[in-house]
This record gives sequence, C-alpha cells and structure tokens, in this order.
Amino acid sequence: MGSFPPVQSVTRAIDLLQALNREPVSTISSLHVQTGIPKPSIVRLLQTLAVKGLVRRAPKHGAYHLTSQVRSLASGYHSEPKIVEAAAPLLDAMTRRIKWPMAIAIPDGHAVFIRYSTVSLSPLSLHHSSLNMRLSLVSRALGLAVLAFCDDDEQNFILKALRASAEPEDALARNTAAVRAALSKVRARGYATRDPKVRPVSNTLAVPIFDGARVVASVGLTFFSSALEPKQAVHDHLGQLKDVAGEISTRLASLQEGAITKAL
Repeated sequence: MGSFPPVQSVTRAIDLLQALNREPVSTISSLHVQTGIPKPSIVRLLQTLAVKGLVRRAPKHGAYHLTSQVRSLASGYHSEPKIVEAAAPLLDAMTRRIKWPMAIAIPDGHAVFIRYSTVSLSPLSLHHSSLNMRLSLVSRALGLAVLAFCDDDEQNFILKALRASAEPEDALARNTAAVRAALSKVRARGYATRDPKVRPVSNTLAVPIFDGARVVASVGLTFFSSALEPKQAVHDHLGQLKDVAGEISTRLASLQEGAITKAL
C-alpha cells in the first residue's frame, strides 16, 4: 500500500465504469444503487467521462452507456491467466450448443471472481457483463464449488476469515453447522447450486476445476429458474459440465508443461 489514501474521485470513476459495464444502458438511479455514489457526483463523473469519449448519453432521458472507446483502457494489457486461456474455447463452444451463459470463477482473497464468461454469446443472459463480479464462497454455486474441495486446513482458514466478513452473503459462515453441512453435500455430490434465497430469478450449476489435486477455479452455467429446475439442470448438463472441467484441467497442465519447457 502507498503512503497516501486513495484518491476518491479516481476510485469512484472506476466503480462507475465497472457498473456501466454490467448493463447495456444504465440510469443515474441504478448506478447510485450499485455504487453508493451520491447522484450529483455520478452526474459530474458521467459528464467528465463523456468529455473523454468513454460514455455517451442514451436517447432515453437520464440513461447512459459506454462507448467503444473504453477498449483503449485495456489496449496495453496482453496477459491472460492460463486457466482462462485453457477454458475460453470450451465455454464458448458449450454456450453455442446449450445457449445458457457460462463462467469461470477464480479465488481471490476470501471470495471468487468471474474472470471469463460467455454472457456476450448467450441469448439467455440476465447480465450485460459479469466479468470481475465478486461471488461469495458460501452462497454462490461458483464459490461453493471451490470452497467445498479445498483441503481441510485451507477451508478452516477461509471459514474463519469469512465469519468476520461484513458481506451479507457471507453471513452463513457464522453458522458453523449449516455451512459444514452445505460444503459436505457439495463435496459428496460433486457439484454446487446457488443458495435459492440469493437472486431467485435464476440459479447456477457449478463444478470445481483442479490443477493436479488442488482446486484452482470453478466453472458453471446459469439458467432461469422459471425455465429449468435445478434437478433438470443437473440431469441435462452436469455430465457436460464435468467433461468441460476435466478438459480444462488437462489443457491447463499442458500449458504449464509448455511454459516450463520454454523456460528451460
């Protein structure tokens, strides 16, 4: 960490850009709900971003959207986690077949974050973008599919940290018996689904991805609750999802071996 506190206007601008990226068009009210930034500040930030060509006002009164100019912010970034490199073509192909959006989540701190998704390829997605979305390890399918397959020491360490978390969705970690039962269930059946109390309009089916014996990520598909019951999703897609996870692990090992050989 640096010697000075973060510049609030910069952190707010980044929060606003990330919120704008989640929806095709956003209103000031929706941006306020997502970011907690006061509405007058949102208006000033949007006007500044518009001057820089990153944001444009939509025909709908009070609505805004990102422009293609935002790509310039990432034009110098060429690195990609090997797991995403291994997974992306497989997820793209499966989404084209089954239509439901898919995602890869990677643990970071005491949560998982979506690092790749096929939202843009799916006609059945609730989100414009889910990249970098934080998901709880104890309420979300993609999080449970990671935590349930951690070794005992790592799992205990994470649960201890989650008990002190202020995130509402992490509250289950404070109920030791309930969270242990949930994790045991996931481990026994080999897959996770989302806590039905969280965003009941949809659900996610997820399985772990391993690097050798260690769980390093999870892969899942999200579906409308009105269109598919969890049991039917398991029946229709669990086998395919496990096959994809296994192939990602194989590709990941191959990429790592290639990197070692290249280094030698």
